[in-house]
Amino acid sequence: MIRSILLAAALLGACVLRPSHPDMFVFAVMGDTPYNDREEKRFLDMLERMKDEPLRFIVHVGDFKSGGESPCSDSLFERRKAQFDGSAHPLIYTPGDNDWTDCRRPSNGAMNPIERLARLRQIFFTDEWSLGQSRISTDYQRECVEQIGNTCRCPAHPENRLWSQWSVRFVTLNIPGSNNNVGYDRANDEEARCRNEANRQWLERAVRASENADTRALVVLIQANPWDSAKPVYRSFLRQLEDAAVRLQKPILFVHGDTHIYRVDWPFVDPAGRTLTNLTRLETFGSPFVGWVKVTVDPNDPQIFSFEPKLVAVVPPGK
Repeated sequence: MIRSILLAAALLGACVLRPSHPDMFVFAVMGDTPYNDREEKRFLDMLERMKDEPLRFIVHVGDFKSGGESPCSDSLFERRKAQFDGSAHPLIYTPGDNDWTDCRRPSNGAMNPIERLARLRQIFFTDEWSLGQSRISTDYQRECVEQIGNTCRCPAHPENRLWSQWSVRFVTLNIPGSNNNVGYDRANDEEARCRNEANRQWLERAVRASENADTRALVVLIQANPWDSAKPVYRSFLRQLEDAAVRLQKPILFVHGDTHIYRVDWPFVDPAGRTLTNLTRLETFGSPFVGWVKVTVDPNDPQIFSFEPKLVAVVPPGK
């Protein structure tokens, strides 16, 4: 499925010869960093250097800590929040498995993932604004997802965000790795069921809004690599994403992290063998690689999106 690097380079080269459109803009994608103190220093240096880039915003697709030997403490959450707020550009964050589902691991403090997700919401997702020194307003999933009588069976998921830039719509969904928090116990399976429904509704809202003629493209961002080990818990999401590509017939960029390999897939081939030429997959760098991907959105480009990897450092394991 991966045709990535050579094709991406060719597309980028073609864009160099094309005059830029007045509505062209650039945003950044990063994730799975920082994992330790040494990466944290490089990460903060990277954010400092990025202030000179003409970015409209940055999206961190989750995992701001290691999956093990890294307690999921309030103090760490608050430190990352302060660091994200130190970004010169607006920064949108969507949670990864290391940030909450893996908090159950003994080396991470044997903490309750559901409680840790609730704490992430209290610290990072209190209102409609992005993080960063300069902020942008986003819509967020503030309503009860599933109501039975007067009881809210599935709560709001304020980490799910929706915003637009130029005529491109962006949507984040809370879909983490570690099997999407499924298969541990009844309470966490119920959490995953509710969150899956929240994600389904939120993506459908984004797709439905993107059907109008004013929307040129849709960008969908999550943390998990939904093809990793062909785990069945991600199949319904992938089916919805593939169906959206067929339904919209507009460029869709799907962004994720989780497996720490920079790659670009286009054209995309679904499990049924359909070639979806309007769907592109982007995975960003991850530990031990500290870096980001510069995404250019150019209305003059038939593909709309082009990519430039920005590898800052490789930090070998160790303290």
